[in-house]
Amino acid sequence: MPFTVHDTPVVRPLMRCVAIVIFKIAGWKSQGQKPDIPRYVIIAAPHTSNWDFLYTVCLAFLFRIKPLIMMKAEWFRWPMGPFFRWLGAIPVDRSKSNNVVAQSISKFQEMDELVMIIPPSGTRRRVMYWKTGFYHIASGAGVPIVLGYLDYGRKTGGIGPAVMPTGDIESDMATIRDFYSGIEGRHPLNSSTYVKADNSTIAPS
Repeated sequence: MPFTVHDTPVVRPLMRCVAIVIFKIAGWKSQGQKPDIPRYVIIAAPHTSNWDFLYTVCLAFLFRIKPLIMMKAEWFRWPMGPFFRWLGAIPVDRSKSNNVVAQSISKFQEMDELVMIIPPSGTRRRVMYWKTGFYHIASGAGVPIVLGYLDYGRKTGGIGPAVMPTGDIESDMATIRDFYSGIEGRHPLNSSTYVKADNSTIAPS
């Protein structure tokens, strides 16, 4: 695991205080509980704005979770690259999506504890289908998919239930889609929870 802010003893509690202040000033509340399991994929949805990253990082501190957050490689140009890595973000080359899935599965198999955050839409813009890389990672690694969310309509962010992949992607996605119905992104028209079973691309924004 890379060394991140969550490994910095003095800074970690300070950043949690900052996260509490940000949520309070913004009028947001957190809901749910940290999963009592050592390894899982969290999907971060809906993903429609750059603000999602800030609130996601805040929630990681609020729930005391040390995650790896997938982001597209273009965000890691100097000088922001080292800062994003320190926050726990990892760059993803969108032209090598299948390799990303394989590497992520391998990482889960190597580690006793690992939390990986993936925005399933793969972009802030409007898409017709979610990308299914998150599902293939969780299924291949034998770990559950935890449903993380940011609801701008109610100004709440948090952690929902865990869904263990069964291999029936259409059925599992129906369960996931039901959970996200009514949850509103910052730009609601850009939200989608549909998925194509033959699309395993990961392209985080």
